[in-house]
Amino acid sequence: MPDFHRIDGGVDGDHLPASGDLVVRLPGAPSQVARARGIVTDALGRDHPLHDDVVLLTSELATNAVLHTRSGAGGSFTVSVTSSPSVVRVRVEDAGSDGPPCVCRTGAQSTSGRGLPLIEALSHRWGFTRENGSTTVWFELLQAGVAAVAV
Repeated sequence: MPDFHRIDGGVDGDHLPASGDLVVRLPGAPSQVARARGIVTDALGRDHPLHDDVVLLTSELATNAVLHTRSGAGGSFTVSVTSSPSVVRVRVEDAGSDGPPCVCRTGAQSTSGRGLPLIEALSHRWGFTRENGSTTVWFELLQAGVAAVAV
């Protein structure tokens, strides 16, 4: 059973409000990648303008946590979704690995290795931290404001 809780403050000292924050701990099993996608829908709603992109990128990070870290060897990973009127930030914390996340370039026939390049291409900002044996990878997507035009 996942561990759901709302967090009380912004992410990493940022000025994002807590009203849209959702944090869930999941078992490090491949079946939980779909649950990570559902967490985005729970936090944002399907009508959110960034929903599809956030779901896609969250799926990539959750897959990486399960396939490339100790989370997938009987551990767990945590998905955090924080939203404000201007930005959505997702963080996936895993049980760590022997090396840092790699934005590796893969061949055209490769069946893996496109997750972080996709995050790099679609997100406004992204990064990772490694501390106390765990790795947290995060990304932010900005909501583009469209100015009204008088006709």
